Amino acid sequence: MKTGIIGLGAMGAPMALNLYRASLLHAAWNRTPGRAAALAREAPGLPLVTQAQALVRECEVVLISVADDEALTQVMERMQPHLGPGKVVVDTSTVSAETACAVATRVAAVGSAFLDAPVSGGVEGARNGSLVMMVGGDAQALERVRPVLSVIASHIAYMGPVGSGQGTKAVDQVMVAGINQAVAESLAFAQALGLPMGRVLEVVSAGAAANWFLSNRGARMVRQQYPAGFKVALHRKDLNICKQMAAALDVQLPTVEMTLIHYKRLLNAGLGNEDISALYHLKKSMFDKDRA
Repeated sequence: MKTGIIGLGAMGAPMALNLYRASLLHAAWNRTPGRAAALAREAPGLPLVTQAQALVRECEVVLISVADDEALTQVMERMQPHLGPGKVVVDTSTVSAETACAVATRVAAVGSAFLDAPVSGGVEGARNGSLVMMVGGDAQALERVRPVLSVIASHIAYMGPVGSGQGTKAVDQVMVAGINQAVAESLAFAQALGLPMGRVLEVVSAGAAANWFLSNRGARMVRQQYPAGFKVALHRKDLNICKQMAAALDVQLPTVEMTLIHYKRLLNAGLGNEDISALYHLKKSMFDKDRA
């Protein structure tokens, strides 16, 4: 099954590499040529193309990994004239359910199938092929492409019609925000108490407070190192989607509202491209005696 991928950013690039190593990648394309060139240096022989149209025409499965709703809409404008019966478009981006449904309608109009399939697991999961994928759309289309998706995701869950994948991802993002808040705040508290942070991390990681974020981000947080895994700016974008979805239900989600305020401060401090664990920077400042 010829597979192409559009979008070679922090998540798309490792997905492309995993597909390439599994001999499933027929073509890859990125809107910014520089990123494509960098990936080609990492993997000589990677089948890069210079036009998205060629990729869409030649591939039966088209994966998309872009940053936001606008980027997805722009990519779809390029793709739609070259889609046709039998093709399956799988969008792994995080966008609004409304955008996913609008794109699905355009894809269906030319006889192709569309799956909204956002992922969770961060850059590490993308590199290891161990992402969790939550899928909305036609169940039979999912089964057709499952062998391809299994190369990039270790857990693929069918959630219902188009939009269900993005709805599930919104739930995931709210939970990530809460975990980030809890871990950053508690570790800043522990450090202010003068506790041995290495032992604190070891102990709490073995008890009821154990979680992926603590294990994979905790040690770097206390060293105030935030190498990009899931950028603050991107999570902020996702939480704004969650905020809009909650508003449609006439409610506000306190965790989302608080985290959006904190992320705005991080962006103002020039930390928008750092990992979301940079929230520790703000939490630590609560305990600094020389804080403004």
